[in-house]
Amino acid sequence: MIREAILFEKLEKDAVLCHLCAHRCVINLSRRGICQVRENRDGKLYTHVYGRIIAENIDPIEKKPLYHFQPGSRSYSIATCGCNMSCTHCQNHYISLEAPLLDPIPGEDRLPEDIVNAAEKSGCRSISYTYTEPIIFAEFALDCFVLAHENNMANVFVTNGFLTPEAIDALVPGLDAANIDLKGASEEHYRTFCKGRLEPVLESIEALHEAGVWIEITTLLIPGLNDDDKSLEFVSNFIASLDPLIPWHISRFHPTYKMQDRPPTPLSSLTKAARAGEKAGLKYIYMGNVPVDSDVTECHKCGHRLLERAGFSLTDSFIEGEGSCPGCDTPFHGVV
Repeated sequence: MIREAILFEKLEKDAVLCHLCAHRCVINLSRRGICQVRENRDGKLYTHVYGRIIAENIDPIEKKPLYHFQPGSRSYSIATCGCNMSCTHCQNHYISLEAPLLDPIPGEDRLPEDIVNAAEKSGCRSISYTYTEPIIFAEFALDCFVLAHENNMANVFVTNGFLTPEAIDALVPGLDAANIDLKGASEEHYRTFCKGRLEPVLESIEALHEAGVWIEITTLLIPGLNDDDKSLEFVSNFIASLDPLIPWHISRFHPTYKMQDRPPTPLSSLTKAARAGEKAGLKYIYMGNVPVDSDVTECHKCGHRLLERAGFSLTDSFIEGEGSCPGCDTPFHGVV
């Protein structure tokens, strides 16, 4: 569905300036922004993907990945086509980068009521805006936010964090949790491999954390690109500077899309990253995309086992009452 967009400014000669993501695209008449789903029509900005859902699934919340937010629950996950980055290793490149160029843009039309009703019927505790960059369908997400809260469901963003302060201000009243990709540790990495910039991502992470949104951070380790000591130290120290209790997910890379010339991440690199995180003082570090018999969360105070997982499934929880450690009564750092 085509709807008038939010967060844009009219310029001279019928151009518009989009304030939704950190590209701040200047879009001339009859042209689209970098995301390929927002178009200037007659001097106004319109979105082509309001409710145009390309992916719709029920996922464990752990798959986002969020390990400390409503653990063991299910999340109704949706996406439209489009993205504001062009990562050479994108795992969802068809729906994020290729499908928006088709006419019409693929997807099934949904109303916010459809999404929230489906989530409620399926027993989900949250709605996740995921798979592609959700800020590009912010208009639809924001309308879903309101209905989700009215039905006692949380709202979750899985985002690259390439947002503007204006977008964050619009999101915060209805956003409960976010997993944010911190893809690299340098401007060069972001410009070369993601077609974005690092600084706005760091600012978004800090702003969402300060606003009280539950955040967890994911870094995909790519051999030879962001798994060196300097990069790992930068990411670890940045997270620790905000809060050493923020969970950090270090994920294994597998060759895909335009980056099939690099091998999968060796397990030794993930171990090295975990050590860097521990040295920085991070208390909750998780390895992703690796085969493990169990994945455990332990109390950061006494080390008592709190949560056990197998894959993306929560297999056991030892958290007591409204969320405390059975060993020392320390509150669980998360949302149960």
